[in-house]
Amino acid sequence: MIRRMATNPIPQFPDGFLWGVSTSAHQIEGAAGRREPSVWDAFSAEPGRVKDGSTAAVACDHYHRYGEDVALLAGLGVDAYRFSISWPRVRAEGGLDFYDRLVDELCAAGVRPVPTLFHWDLPLALEEAGGWLERDTASRFAEYVSVVADRLGDRVKKWITINEPAEHTLFGHALGAHAPGKRLMFDALPAAHHQLLAHGLAVRALRAGGATDIGIANSHGPTWPASREQADLEAAGFYDLLLNHLFSDPVLLGEYPEGIGELMPGDVTDDLKIIGEPLDWYGVNYYAPTRVGAPQGADIEFGGLTIPAELPFSVREIEGVPVTDFGWPVVPAGLTELLTGLHERYGDRLPPIVITENGCSYEGVDDQSRISYLDGHIRALHEASEAGVDVRGYFVWSLLDNFEWAEGYARRFGLVHVDFETLARTPKSSYGWYQELLRAQRSD
Repeated sequence: MIRRMATNPIPQFPDGFLWGVSTSAHQIEGAAGRREPSVWDAFSAEPGRVKDGSTAAVACDHYHRYGEDVALLAGLGVDAYRFSISWPRVRAEGGLDFYDRLVDELCAAGVRPVPTLFHWDLPLALEEAGGWLERDTASRFAEYVSVVADRLGDRVKKWITINEPAEHTLFGHALGAHAPGKRLMFDALPAAHHQLLAHGLAVRALRAGGATDIGIANSHGPTWPASREQADLEAAGFYDLLLNHLFSDPVLLGEYPEGIGELMPGDVTDDLKIIGEPLDWYGVNYYAPTRVGAPQGADIEFGGLTIPAELPFSVREIEGVPVTDFGWPVVPAGLTELLTGLHERYGDRLPPIVITENGCSYEGVDDQSRISYLDGHIRALHEASEAGVDVRGYFVWSLLDNFEWAEGYARRFGLVHVDFETLARTPKSSYGWYQELLRAQRSD
């Protein structure tokens, strides 16, 4: 395994800083026959939905190979492992047994389990009953959370309620690019509200079970206007509201941005009291800033997505910066900008921050570009900490190459290479680099 450390060591983070890696159930577990179908099973079965025609029926076969993967975590030296619990698996007979075994294995290896309770894989039966467009799904989620917490809460202390409700709303319900494949445009807003409500109900359910370390994983990124022209500024402001503040303001302030609450279903005032339940920490998934301008009168292909012409904004290329193999811009300073901006916006309403996802797609086992990416972003995170942002942890996305949603197996985000024919795991250079970084962070 080839690895090259930067000649300039990354500054030390405080004692107790949590270092980890992340995955999600549908992307790695496989063993589809041992769970109920999810929206992603139905979506992947439709021709043309997943670009390489693949499914996650086997994925990385983590369900059967979790012992090998926990050994990789232990060898890496991380403090914690963020994974997700498959709601469809829990609904199947004996489904929680797998997570019992996984949590026990993690604890025995000295790796803290940090489960996410929803990472986009809604049970298909609930989708057929209306899914996130129906308020009842939030209540069903709270019931499921109580079951999981009752079973695992003696060993799991740190919880994440929901992953990236913004993307699940936009890609899955507004644009139809992800499961469940709905193209509702702004009629998708109830899916946003009901996920946020589910989050708040889950916080209450976890508190009732004795949990004291709860967060959410919201995606965020700076929005940069394409120019100083008024039309571009207005378009960028609207995009920023939809992808950032629509999901953070209700959680952190207990209110929607101006003009949004009246578009949401139900008794929004009472719902916001639930959505705004206090958190112990706030999870941020960061990948890149977005450059946004006024509509250009035609659909735009960007980052694997089609941005429809009828939206009141268009996404533009950020010129002069490197891009990943996925075409995403690499801008480490955007993470510092984002975190200091959150600190300024929310002040003492912002709990300590944990970076719950940060990573990149590059080919190859000697992945020097990934090392450069991670090095730059961890330095940017330290700069935010030095600027006064209370940052408590950092999780790399991802431990393993996996099923990358609508991209299938064409994108590789892992520190560990997976041969999807043999399922053999091979640590990449970035695995060794991160391993050495963690050793250096713990040295005197």
